[in-house]
Parts: sequence; C-alpha cells; structure tokens
Amino acid sequence: MSDIEDLTQRMRAFTEAREWGRFHDPKSLALALVGEVGELAELLQWLPADELTTAVRQQPLHDRLGEEMADVLLYLLRLADVVGLDLAEATRSKLAVNGLRFPPASSWSTAPIKE
Repeated sequence: MSDIEDLTQRMRAFTEAREWGRFHDPKSLALALVGEVGELAELLQWLPADELTTAVRQQPLHDRLGEEMADVLLYLLRLADVVGLDLAEATRSKLAVNGLRFPPASSWSTAPIKE
C-alpha cells in the first residue's frame, strides 16, 4: 500500500468515525481546501523574500507550515476519495504531460539572458 492510499484510508476512517461524510460533498471539500491554502499563504504573506529560506526552517514557523500543509493534503486526499479519483495516478499523468509541455531545454533557467 502506498503512503497516499494509507493516508486516504486513514482520512476516510477518521471522517466515518465522526459521521462527517454528509458534510464532505465535492464543493464543500474544495472550499475547505481553499481555506487551508489561505491559512498556509497567511504564514508566508508578509515575510521578506530574501529571508524566506531561513525563516521557514526556524521554529515555530516550520511546525506551523507543516500543520497547514498537512491540512491541505488531508482535504485534497479526501476530495479525491469522494470523487473517486486516483490522486497518485492523476499526479503521474500530470507530471508526464508537464514533461512534454516544458522540456528542460525550454526552461527559463537555461534560456540565454538577452541584454
């Protein structure tokens, strides 16, 4: 069993134990996911860009980022479960498509700088 499958099953069991399924329609889960992404963004919103690399590794921000990212992942897993989507397969497929759309040679980091 993959980590994604394990986490999906654990989230499903968590939801069922609390009888929250009636609240977990796709629209409500998508809105909850947006809210959690907002909470994640709020943690970083006003930090100066040149300080981010250091700041995100320091406490308590590091742990708070982990908590909010976990919330985002759990809602995403639950949404995928409710709509019957294999999130791992969808992700592999999207990576393959992106690999074709954005080959390494076309990356902005390898493009010559025009002066």
